[in-house]
Amino acid sequence: MSLADKYFIATCKDILENGVWDKGMNVRPRWEDGTPAYTIKKFGVVHRYNLQEEFPLTTIRKTAWKSAIDEILWMWQKKSNNVKELSSHIWDAWADEEGSIGKAYGYQLGVKHKYKEGLFDQVDRVLFDLKHNPSSRRIITNLYNHSDLNEMALAPCAYSMTFNVTGNKLNGMLNQRSQDMLTAGCGFNEFQYSALLAMMAQVSGFEAGEFIHVIADAHIYDRHIPIVEQLIKREPKAAPIVEIDGDIKDFYKFTVDSFQVKEYQTHDFKEKIEVAV
Repeated sequence: MSLADKYFIATCKDILENGVWDKGMNVRPRWEDGTPAYTIKKFGVVHRYNLQEEFPLTTIRKTAWKSAIDEILWMWQKKSNNVKELSSHIWDAWADEEGSIGKAYGYQLGVKHKYKEGLFDQVDRVLFDLKHNPSSRRIITNLYNHSDLNEMALAPCAYSMTFNVTGNKLNGMLNQRSQDMLTAGCGFNEFQYSALLAMMAQVSGFEAGEFIHVIADAHIYDRHIPIVEQLIKREPKAAPIVEIDGDIKDFYKFTVDSFQVKEYQTHDFKEKIEVAV
């Protein structure tokens, strides 16, 4: 059984059986028809993966892994906040007429900050520290910039990545304030940030170690419950094999084609998912 399936099923069951509803509260999200989009949730969910053993990819439902990598490169490599530079349509609902999502994600990663060693944006600072100061406990990125929140189309959900070296392994911990369990599923974010960790490790001379995903608010929307209930009844398949082009030594040279996912067997998933905005 894929570990990503195990975590997804267990977390969804826990939410449905023991979660707390926000019905009756003044919630922000709305369905397309204007109805409040209520959720049932659990606070403080943690998933832990050893990337030497497997990458997180669910099989009870296929993860659009190429779109996941494309999005993480859009943010961390291109440092873009314009959906016209993104191959998928994940962010279209939040973009303005020019395609911008405001001062979010890629914009925050691309802002240069002054350090004693000079000016770096957050991505290049991580790469610098991994090369020159890998024992540091301060290799952290943060996208939740309060001074810019009013100019973001959506406050960052996956907002902080912490990198930490143990021996020859590079480990990473993703902090996420909010996780819609069905729309993206944990698998999308967990795969793309595991891929990011593996890329950072490879270009810095380390092996990918542990990836930890910390979710503050893991929730299922009211209209998504019937689909989730069907999904978690499925029998998971074996985890696929993920390979990365080992010749790449420059983070900015990675592309979607640098990854291969082999023996990825999944269940069909054709249900249309309504998105709350």
